Amino acid sequence: MPFIETANGTLHYQLEGPAGAPVLVLSNSLGTELAMWDTQMPAFINELQVLRYDTRGHGRSEVSEGFYSIEQLGQDVLALLDALHIERASFCGLSMGGLIGQWLGINAGQRIDKLVLCNTAAKIANDEVWNGRIETVLKGREQAMRELRDGSVARWFTPDYAAANPQTVERITRMLETTSPEGYAANCAAVRDADFRGQLESITAPTLIITGSADEVTTTEHGRAMQASIADAELVEFEAAHLSNVQAGDTFTEAVLAFIRK
Repeated sequence: MPFIETANGTLHYQLEGPAGAPVLVLSNSLGTELAMWDTQMPAFINELQVLRYDTRGHGRSEVSEGFYSIEQLGQDVLALLDALHIERASFCGLSMGGLIGQWLGINAGQRIDKLVLCNTAAKIANDEVWNGRIETVLKGREQAMRELRDGSVARWFTPDYAAANPQTVERITRMLETTSPEGYAANCAAVRDADFRGQLESITAPTLIITGSADEVTTTEHGRAMQASIADAELVEFEAAHLSNVQAGDTFTEAVLAFIRK
């Protein structure tokens, strides 16, 4: 099982696909793991080398002490690329992963070929929301994570999809239930403090923004605001809630591949 030691701790990753092919980095949402991208992998690795990793505090990556920042999480991606001798890559991140992508586009654009920002925003929610969630999780710990899991179904999937696909919903939401409370809270702080409004204009990488028509966390309006700030950015909307890569499935996969191929 591959791990990389960074200055801030150990990261778990998987690198799959044909050697020498263009590299695509996939970055998970808050409370999930690299396996959230399983639906995309068969098609992606036909054409690309795909680097997936568990964001710090999630999955098999280290739960380092203290609250995190999006800058720290972005530096983790650069450390992975450096360790694997990857000079440039495309990047696709969802929600928190999309915040990491924004940071990379703004601060490390020379390393990014193409940028796919999914179900994200320049600023996600407000301090009150995140502070309340941090307090709840650190106080309630495993019980709080179970309660968050139950509440996540309605945020992550539309009711029709959840009813028709119970096994998929169970697989994805279990990732949240088993996430370290300390790791989850530390990443909540990173999302809370991230605010890229007024900075997106500096992104020069070709950018695709993906939204879900039923996403009440990061709405299509949030996506359009980002599109207006990033030169020549494209936007596509799927009939999905927050985890559009899971709910839109093959349609999501083909949209990302078509954009990467350009």
